[in-house]
Order: sequence, then C-alpha cells, then structure tokens
Amino acid sequence: ESATAFGCLMSDMWLGEFDYVSPEAFHSVFGKRYPTFSRRTQQDAQEFLICVLDELHQAFKEVRAQLASAEASRGSGSGTSIITQLFEGQLSYGITCLKCKTITNRPESFTVLSLPIPSSRVCSLEDCLECFFQSDMLTRNNQIHCYWCGTNQDATVKATITRAPQIIIFHLKRFAWQDKHRSKLSTPVSYPFNNLDLSPYSSTYFYNNALYSLCAVVNHTGDIDYGHYTAFCKHSSTKHWYSFDDVQVTKISDSAVQTDTAYLLFY
Repeated sequence: ESATAFGCLMSDMWLGEFDYVSPEAFHSVFGKRYPTFSRRTQQDAQEFLICVLDELHQAFKEVRAQLASAEASRGSGSGTSIITQLFEGQLSYGITCLKCKTITNRPESFTVLSLPIPSSRVCSLEDCLECFFQSDMLTRNNQIHCYWCGTNQDATVKATITRAPQIIIFHLKRFAWQDKHRSKLSTPVSYPFNNLDLSPYSSTYFYNNALYSLCAVVNHTGDIDYGHYTAFCKHSSTKHWYSFDDVQVTKISDSAVQTDTAYLLFY
C-alpha cells in the first residue's frame, strides 16, 4: 500500500499537470505503518527518510519474491530491491588490538551516513568526512576482547568504504547533546556540487568511480522543537535547481543551493 501510494505521488509529480503536488495520500498511508509520523508535530527528516527507504525496500522485496524463479535463473539475490541497488553501501570497521596488532574487520551496511560536525564556526563536508573516518581509540569500558590475547585489550577502530552506493546520502548531525540538553548546531557546512571524491575513505581494493555530484539537499530552519523543512532538487533532465517550500516550487540559481541550513545531502 505504501509503495503504491508512493508510485502515485511520483506519477503526479512527473506528469507536470500541477504547480505543486501534495504528498497527503502517501503521508496518510505511511502514517498507518509508522504512527509517529502521522502526528502534526515536528519529526526528524533523517529518521523519516530511513523509514521510507526501509518500507519501500520491504515492499519491492516482496514483489521480487513473487518472481523468485525468474530471479534465480538470473542469479539475483532474494534480499535485494531497487532501494538496496541505489542506496545501500557497505563499511568495514577495522579493529586493531594494540597489544598483538591483530586486525579484525567488521562489515556493516548503510543507507545514510551520519557525519559529525567537527567545528562550531565553519567547516566543509570533507572536514566532516575526515572526522567520521578517522581512527578512534577503544579504551577503558570500550576495550575489545581480543581472541588472540584472550583478555580485554585497548584497540583502535577505523572505518572504510568497501562498497559505495550509486546514491550516497549524508546526514549532518546538527542535533547534539550539550550539558545534558539537546541543542541544534548551526555551523555552516560548505559542500561541493561536483567531483566529491570518496576514494580517500575507501579500501585499497575499492575500484569503482568514487566521484559524486550533488543532486538534492534537505534544509532545516528553526530550533530543536520548532522548525521548517525545505528541499533543493536538481532536475535530472534540464539540470536546473528547484526549491520546494510547501506549495512554493520555484527555479533557483546554482549559488542559492549552498546554504547554512543543510541537513541532508544527496550525491
């Protein structure tokens, strides 16, 4: 039901018969499955996005299960869908025991990368990526149990990309805890429009083209309890940028896409 409603929304948007299209029908159907998002209160766009992707993945996976025999003949995996094909990547966390130097790799799939904002003044998306992919120490209560040493040991952990998705989504962690209170970070984060290179954060055997171009931005204005979401999206055919602000859909200049309110970035 959610996938059908989403399909109808996409059709209405691309038919071009209206100045704007309300997602009310999809929102209503989706809210039945996820009651949190049916309330008329501010919810987190990143959490909503993850739920939407998961809901569509489950629906499309069920459709593929009905075509299992045809898929098996082509050697396709039963757990995949168009969502995983487009959005799913894989990280590998390399954990190094500081005593015996043994490295253990732990794979983990992702659809959204949540990036810390390392500065309170100004920084770039590359700064956020460097912070996310830097090596961290595991000590005290975070020690690992080393199989080879047979005891708990200090260790380092470092993430690398082993499979990059066709569309990669970055979530800027603007909502954080400070002095037991949750607050919003308003740090301006600059981000490239083209040639975002992910190879520095990828494994040595990562051979795919790792250059990405920006295709959409979700913005959040306001504070932690009250705010407003808007989106900038690049038309896949005309390459023009458009601003989506409730019923206002307007063409904007490329320079207007760089904003201090960016919350989600799609490449």
